[in-house]
Amino acid sequence: MSFSKAFTPALREIRILCCQTGPASAGTRQFITSKYPLIKQHNPDLPVLIREANGTPARVFARFERGREVHVDLDNLSATDVESKVAQLLSS
Repeated sequence: MSFSKAFTPALREIRILCCQTGPASAGTRQFITSKYPLIKQHNPDLPVLIREANGTPARVFARFERGREVHVDLDNLSATDVESKVAQLLSS
């Protein structure tokens, strides 16, 4: 899945949780800085929530219509691995 197009209308929200300083969240932080502008450009009305808290394990949650929510852990992954995990999650 490419982040250069609009996501499915069934997707209601993306939440990204990570630690703002921890090395386990470094790939997630790099993903956010590189891909967030592109995601918002193509999905301006989609809520993308980014929550940083000390000691929080890196995870991403996707909420779909009818309240279905899925998540994947992103701890200790590189930015490219995070991108592939997020793309896999959003296409499910």
